Amino acid sequence: MAETVVVLVTVPTADAGGTIAVAAVEEGLAACVNIVPGVRSIFRWEGRVQDEPELLLLLKTTRERLGALETRVRALHPYSVPEFIAVPVVAGHGPYLAWVAECVSAKGGGGPDQE
Repeated sequence: MAETVVVLVTVPTADAGGTIAVAAVEEGLAACVNIVPGVRSIFRWEGRVQDEPELLLLLKTTRERLGALETRVRALHPYSVPEFIAVPVVAGHGPYLAWVAECVSAKGGGGPDQE
């Protein structure tokens, strides 16, 4: 089975998050994207500490699709240096992980409840 990864991407607005999420799923780069509102990000940017409201995208994909997903996220993201962090999934429900792999494969796939 393909190695599943979860990619973390922060965005400044729901519109930006929705644009990235829809493109990633429609283009077969991610099986699912969760958009988590209410994130508070504190970070250093251009020599100053920033405190900004953001949303967090959790994109489920495979290691094989990471390069294409990163390219697409960078093209759509409003930040010049967007967060793009891939975390390997060390364990998970087998049928769900298989569904993720199927969705981002060349064949595509249905939802996790479609068997």
